[in-house]
Amino acid sequence: MATLRRQPAPPPSLRARASALFGAWDRAVFHTVASREWPGAEPVLPRLSRGANHGLLWFGAAAGIAALGRGARSRRAAVRGVASLAVASAVINTVGKHSVRRARPILDGVPVIRQLKRQPITTSFPSGHSASAAAFATGVALESKGWGAVVAPVAASVAFSRVYTGVHYPSDVLVGAALGVGAAFAVRGLVPTRSQLPPPGRPRESAPALPEGEGLVVVVNRESGTADCASAVRSALPLAEVVECAPDELSEQLAKAAEGARALGVVGGDGTVNLAATVAVTRGLPLAVFPGGTLNHFAYDLGIEDVVDTCRAVAAGEAVGVDLGRFRPGPGGRGDAGYFLNTFSLGVYPELVRIRERWSPRIGAWPAGVLAASRVLRGEHPLTADVQGERRPMWLIFAGNGVYKGVGPTPGHRLDLADGLLDVRVVHGGRLPGLRLLGAAVAGKLQRSPVHAARQLQELRIGGLEPGTLLAFDGEVAEAPRELVVDKLVDGLTVYRPLRLL
Repeated sequence: MATLRRQPAPPPSLRARASALFGAWDRAVFHTVASREWPGAEPVLPRLSRGANHGLLWFGAAAGIAALGRGARSRRAAVRGVASLAVASAVINTVGKHSVRRARPILDGVPVIRQLKRQPITTSFPSGHSASAAAFATGVALESKGWGAVVAPVAASVAFSRVYTGVHYPSDVLVGAALGVGAAFAVRGLVPTRSQLPPPGRPRESAPALPEGEGLVVVVNRESGTADCASAVRSALPLAEVVECAPDELSEQLAKAAEGARALGVVGGDGTVNLAATVAVTRGLPLAVFPGGTLNHFAYDLGIEDVVDTCRAVAAGEAVGVDLGRFRPGPGGRGDAGYFLNTFSLGVYPELVRIRERWSPRIGAWPAGVLAASRVLRGEHPLTADVQGERRPMWLIFAGNGVYKGVGPTPGHRLDLADGLLDVRVVHGGRLPGLRLLGAAVAGKLQRSPVHAARQLQELRIGGLEPGTLLAFDGEVAEAPRELVVDKLVDGLTVYRPLRLL
C-alpha cells in the first residue's frame, strides 16, 4: 500500500515577505513611539490632535493667515490651503477609508494619559488628519513660502500626534500625508499659482540692476497711507533717494526726480502710479512701482503684491515691458497725449468717481463707492457719441489697457499687459440700463445681454461729445475733448518686476 507524503508548503512570495517585513516595521515603530517618553509632548500633542478634528484647526489657521497677512498673497494662500484640505478630505472619506479596512492599533502599550478620550470609529488606513494637515500646509506653501514655513511644523506635529496618541500606525500617517500633498498639487493643476503664470509682459534686459537702490529716486504720495511702505523701501534699498510729498506736488516732484536718476520709483495708488508712468515713458526711464495706495490694480496685475517684490527686482535688474494706454488729445483737450495703465471710460463711471471722491473723506473709500454706485444705477445717464463712426446713445464706454479676464462693463484682472489690445466694453443707452445690466449679470446672461457689447480693438475713435462731458482714466477725472482717439503704446513702458515670484 502506497504511503501518502505531504508536499512541503511553497515558500512565501517576495511580495508576501515584503509585506510581512513592512508590517513588522510598522508595529515596531508604533510601539517605540507609544512606549517612549516625549518631553513636553504630553500637554500639547493630544490637544493638537483633537483640535484638528473636522479641520477646525486649519479653518482657524486660514482665517488667521487671511487676517494677519499682508496683501492678496496671504488671502490666496489661505484659500488654497482650505481648497487642498477639502480635496484631500473628500478622497480619504470616499475612497481611502473603504479601500483598505485596517483595524486601529491596540492601545495596550499607549499610556492612558495620552490616549484620546473619544476613540475614532473609522478604519485606520489612511490617516485623514495627516492628509488634511499635509494638504493644508502644502497648499499654503505653494502660494506663500513664508506662511508655509509657519504652518509646516504644526502640520507635522498633528501628523505625529496620531501615532503618539495611538490611533494610527506610522504607515497610515505617511500614506495620508502623501495623499494630502498630492491633493494640493492636484488643486494647483486646476488653478495655477501666481508663480506658475508667465510674466505679464516681455522680459527686459535693458533695466539697470541697482544694488541697494543706488541711482533710484522714489517719490511717495504722503496722503495714500504709505508711511509703512516708505519705511520698508528705505530699509530694503538704503541707497535709494526717497522723496515724500503732498498730492498737489506729485507732478513737480516726479519731474525733478527724473533728472539724473537711473530709474524712477513711486509709492502710491493707481492715480499716483499713472503720473509716474507718464514721466517715466517721456524720459525713457524704467519704473519701480511700490503698491501703497487704496487701489493697486496695476501692481497686482503685474504680479507685485508687496514692497519686497519690487525691491528684489530693482536690486537684480529684472523687469518687463508692458503696454501703455493712450488717448489724444490729453486731459482737458491739451495737444499732448494722456496715458492710462488700467482703464479709460466715458459716461457713468466718471460720475461715479466724482461722487466717490466727494464722500470718501467723510465715510471711507469703500462705503463711498457703494453710495456712488447706488446713485448712478438709478439714473439713465445718457451719453451720445460717435463710436467708430456710428452715433449711438450709451450709458458707459470702457477701454481697458489689455484684455481683462471675465465679462461685464468693469471686469476682473489681466494676465497679459503686453497684448497690444484695447478691451472695449459698451453699455448701450435706454431706460434704466444700469439696472437692466445688473439683472442680466445676476441671471448669468451678461454675454447675451442686448445692453452690453464687448470688442477687442487696437484703436478706438470717439467723436461728437457734448461740452462738459467727463472722462476718467485710472481713477482720475477730467473734461473730455469733442473728439479723441484711444490707442496704445505697445511695449512702451519698462517696469521692474521679479521674473520669478516667490
